[in-house]
Formats: sequence, C-alpha cells, structure tokens
Amino acid sequence: MISEPVVTAVDGSDDSLRALDWAIDETLRRRASLKVVHVRQYPLWSPPEVIAAAPPEPPGSSPVLDRIRERLDGREGLPPIDYAALDGAPGAVVADLGASAQLLVLGSRGRGGFASLLLGSTSLAVARDADCPVVVVPRPGREVHGGYPAGPGPRVVAGLNADSPDEATLAFAFAEAAMRDARLEVLAAYPWPLQTWMLPGEMPGPAIDQDAVEHETLTLAEGFVAPHRKARPEVNAEIRVLPGDAAGHLVAASRDAELVVVGRHRRRLLAPARMMGSVTQAVLSHAACPVAVIPPVPPEE
Repeated sequence: MISEPVVTAVDGSDDSLRALDWAIDETLRRRASLKVVHVRQYPLWSPPEVIAAAPPEPPGSSPVLDRIRERLDGREGLPPIDYAALDGAPGAVVADLGASAQLLVLGSRGRGGFASLLLGSTSLAVARDADCPVVVVPRPGREVHGGYPAGPGPRVVAGLNADSPDEATLAFAFAEAAMRDARLEVLAAYPWPLQTWMLPGEMPGPAIDQDAVEHETLTLAEGFVAPHRKARPEVNAEIRVLPGDAAGHLVAASRDAELVVVGRHRRRLLAPARMMGSVTQAVLSHAACPVAVIPPVPPEE
C-alpha cells in the first residue's frame, strides 16, 4: 500500500458526495488509504470584536463527517478510511493537505457561493495551489459539443502543450490509463489560423503551410510521448494533433472519457504567483468528466 493517502474534502453537498464516491474508487485502484476531510469555516482566528456566524463545534467533531460515516456504514469493499475535521478557509486548508497526499479529490461546487457558477472558489484555489495532483469531479449532465468519434472502450485524455510540455502531466495520464486499462488520447493543439500583425508599410511575410505546422507539432509530440510509451508499454497511446482552441478540443474530448488530464502553469520570473492557466480553467469549468490538474515539475522554487 502506498503510504500517502488520497484526500477528499466533503461539506455535505451532492457535489462533494459524488467526489467522495469517485475518490473511493480511485483509492482502491491505487491500493491506498483514504482521508475524508471536512473544513469548518468558523473564524476562530478573528479579532474579539468580530462575531462568529455560529458557535464553534467541539474539537474533532463534525456533523458532516458523522453523516458520511453513516452513509458508508455497511458498504463492502471500502479502503481504509480516516476522518478529520479541520478549521479555517477551505481553499487554503485543503490545498495545504496536498503536501502529504498523493491526490486531492473535490466536487466542482460546494454549498456556498452562487448556484449558477460552474466552478467553486474552493476547487479553483485547491487546483491552483496544491503540491499534488487535484481531481475535480463535475456535476452530471454537462453538455459538450463537437469533437471526433472516440471509439469503443474506456479512455483517458491528456492535454499536451508542444511549446511547453510537462513530464508530470504525461506521467500521470499514462499511470491513470494503465490503472484503468484504458486507451490514452494525447491532444496537442496548434494555433490556426495564425494571427499576424504588420506595421504600416510593412511587407507581409511568406505564407505558412498548415500541413507543415501540423507535422512539426506531431513530431514534437511524438518525441515527448516516446519515453512514457517505453515506460508504460501496456498503454495504448494515440496522439491527436488538432488546429485551433486547445480548451475547446479538450472539453469536446471529455464526452464519455473517464478522465481529462491537464497541466498547471509553471511559476515565471515576472509572474511568481501560482497560476492556473486559461486552458486549464476552461476545461475545469466545462468538461463533462472529472479533470485532473497536475502541478509542474521540477519542483517550483
């Protein structure tokens, strides 16, 4: 059994219960233990003049966790489960748990906020800040359009940025496909049509051949994927090179997929804060299946 647990955060909402069920299945695949966490939002750190919205519960107690225990009572085939009630801001507290977890699992929305939001602030904060992979489980019934015929059988979809690839994203996608005995589709999008800007009087450059751009993107993608194919020969991995919007292609591919795997932006010198990236955030908000957000390697400085 792997020592680090899979961690899932619950608040009693239907979204968190769906995430709990997904986390149980994933924990069994990984032969790991599961930690179920409820973060109580009582402002214990507030100054004396601030009145709490409700009286604090006794240390370690949580009606939410009590209901989870009742829900799971008698269910067979469960992994070892530990329960923890913590206090603080859920986004920060759950993200911090990633330092000692192999995976964090959350629902796309919790009890708070506006019901019309597609992605809750806690899920967004955890996916942006955690040191381990984060899976966000969406609400059922999301409709996606477009895409291509996916073919039969289970599949995992991974997004690959050929200009800035990340080994952790591909490694996670290959490992998930192997655990699920699923096909892996690696999607690499290239911008097309290309946007060109010219100053007044400037001559346009030579025409760019789309087939050449597509071929170059495929060649780069094959090179990045090759070591992972060698390490996981049991995984049937296919590369799809598509023109246009990467987020749109990944969302379309999420239809009937078991998991979509995307990377998180690296820190940059001029942008030292952790960033989600527009493609990753769009996929989290609109994909029809669970989405795994993978922190970059090497470790951020």
